[in-house]
Amino acid sequence: MRTLVVGAGATGGYFGGRLLQAGRDVTFLVRPGRAAHLAERGLRLHGPDGETILSAPAVTAADGFYDLVLLAVKSYHLEAALAGLAPAVGPRTVVIPLLNGMRHMDALTGAFGTDRTWGGVCMIHAMLDSSGDVVQMTGLHRLAFGPLEPDDRLPAVSATLIGAGFDARASTAILQEMWEKWVLLATLGAATTLMRGSIGAINAAPGGPAFGQALANEAIAAATAAGHPPRPKALAMLEAAIATTEPTTSSMYRDLLQGLPVEADAIVGDLVTEASAHGVPVPLLSAAYVALRVYSG
Repeated sequence: MRTLVVGAGATGGYFGGRLLQAGRDVTFLVRPGRAAHLAERGLRLHGPDGETILSAPAVTAADGFYDLVLLAVKSYHLEAALAGLAPAVGPRTVVIPLLNGMRHMDALTGAFGTDRTWGGVCMIHAMLDSSGDVVQMTGLHRLAFGPLEPDDRLPAVSATLIGAGFDARASTAILQEMWEKWVLLATLGAATTLMRGSIGAINAAPGGPAFGQALANEAIAAATAAGHPPRPKALAMLEAAIATTEPTTSSMYRDLLQGLPVEADAIVGDLVTEASAHGVPVPLLSAAYVALRVYSG
């Protein structure tokens, strides 16, 4: 399938790079500065298995219809990304977002309809270093995807995304998986940014474990009230994540430490709003959101 990856940051660069490495037909849609960087330095992936240097085809404007679009931008770049990728979306194009939270789904279905908008969940610990290279910090690199309704394009999309050097699978419950990831990210993001430390550091402090559990309980309650209670496997993953003694951080906390914009609204604010709509009190999530908005100015 002719595949367009919108964004070549840590997420888009990693998954798009692995697809490219596996011989898939991949083009990156990026801003001019990133396109110049990729042309000069190449797309470089650093991970537990070493360094991979790829020649990455990149465009700054969509050049015709694509069969598959992977949307891998931060939530605050979504509006601009939608305008840029619109010319790439034809009648049979599949658009899979790899964004955090859920707000992007309304924007995508509004722009392209439920027939072309699928769901997507990625799990990876990665960042861009000072050279603009993608650094995979652990061996975690999972991607789940699926249509919102039965779709005859699933075999072709699966053939493209599965077997490309990362853990990929089709899901029959993709919206539920997206909510479960949201609960996890909101908990970890709110905890680390509010306390300005890793999960391990929080748990080492008096009252830290109780704080983490209370925050997780708020996120779970908000999702449950919205009709998406996390399933046992997701709950076990969340419990393990908030109980760790390792220096685990969130991508939002790492962005904050670097003075970069943060996805305060998409990850924390929208969950606070969802909780309020259902009459669920979430004082810790609300405090974290206030702190993030103060940081954002």
